[in-house]
Amino acid sequence: MANILNISLYGLAVFLVASWVFVWIMHLMAIFNGSVYPSIDDNKCFIYVYMYSKRKLHKKCEVMAQTESALPGISIIKPLVGIDTNLFTNLESFFTMTYPQFELLFCVHDEKDASVMFINRLIDKYPEVEAKLFIGGAKVGVNPKINNMEPGYKAAKYELILISDSGIRMKEDTLLDMVSSMTDEVALVHQMPFVCDRKGFPSVLEKVYFGTAHARIYLSADFLKINCPTGMSALMRKKLLDDVGGIAAFGQYLAEDFFFAKSFTDRGWKLAISSQPAWQNSCTPDIDSFQNRITRWAKLRIAMIPHMILLEPLSECLMLGAIAAWAVSFLVQCDPFAVYLFHLLLWFLLDYVLLCIVQNGALPFSKTDFVVAWMLRECCALLLFIRALWEPDIKWRTGTFKLKWGGVAHEVKTKL
Repeated sequence: MANILNISLYGLAVFLVASWVFVWIMHLMAIFNGSVYPSIDDNKCFIYVYMYSKRKLHKKCEVMAQTESALPGISIIKPLVGIDTNLFTNLESFFTMTYPQFELLFCVHDEKDASVMFINRLIDKYPEVEAKLFIGGAKVGVNPKINNMEPGYKAAKYELILISDSGIRMKEDTLLDMVSSMTDEVALVHQMPFVCDRKGFPSVLEKVYFGTAHARIYLSADFLKINCPTGMSALMRKKLLDDVGGIAAFGQYLAEDFFFAKSFTDRGWKLAISSQPAWQNSCTPDIDSFQNRITRWAKLRIAMIPHMILLEPLSECLMLGAIAAWAVSFLVQCDPFAVYLFHLLLWFLLDYVLLCIVQNGALPFSKTDFVVAWMLRECCALLLFIRALWEPDIKWRTGTFKLKWGGVAHEVKTKL
């Protein structure tokens, strides 16, 4: 019996070390896929990572070499609810893009929504830009975002659809950059979420999260060709959506972005990440609001991919380090505390390197701020995941929703 137990523990330890090594490979894949400028100096990043492969992030857009007539038209759907301090600037960035052929389709559920005033002001300010406002939405499912966008989607006239959240700020060449990734075998090009430079510690926490844990998953998933899209800024082929019933066919899901992508990959199409991140530029949240957002995403992942209940906690730094420390010490009889410290230090350093790559420049906060934000993020990760399991209902926009296995949602309470 003792021999069987020892063999079982040995097998478990080998499996855990192999899983630990795989997570480190994910770190390296994310850094490799993101790449980095060889000119980064000590003031920007204290570890040099020289990679001369094709860069995924911040590469120079080459689509300008094409003639304007060769570029496809794009219908940009902007679902809006309420306003924040940066909304006008964010919306205006869509009017000033240098792309030859696009239309802006603003979708607002309530005619009394404060964002209507901003939209009308911008339409008057930029009469040369084709823009329309749709009010009222259409009830095609439980997803309020899909309901809001449905009239705009039906009115879209171009072959490519860009769904873009209200908090996104665009650069002049963002559309060109996204179109350059829309090759013949690609059905969806999405931008990896990141955040603009803003003041306050909550904005530091946001930037650390999206530039480390979130970026690692997105860039390594892209490297492995795994479905991991974001719906906050996604360019898609409209015909492929029309073939399955348009966006209304996805109204039963809250995570419509995941199922858009799944619909494409199930039919043999590929996904791609744009070299420009999605620059989130809504007003700086408080820490509680940010953590609620992270918890909501965890609830969606748990419902859509149930095995994440086991895998996600094991991919987090603190828990994985503790498990790996036991496994390594069991196999080679070393100090588990030393292994754990090595794990934490290396994870911390690689996260800093990755954040520098995603930022593409000097970080807008001190190294002390990074240390505090990184520690808070890592310490709260498991607690937020447990909270997502304990309180599975999702409060979002117009109501409260329950999720079934597979991601199908139904509304249980509507806000008045």
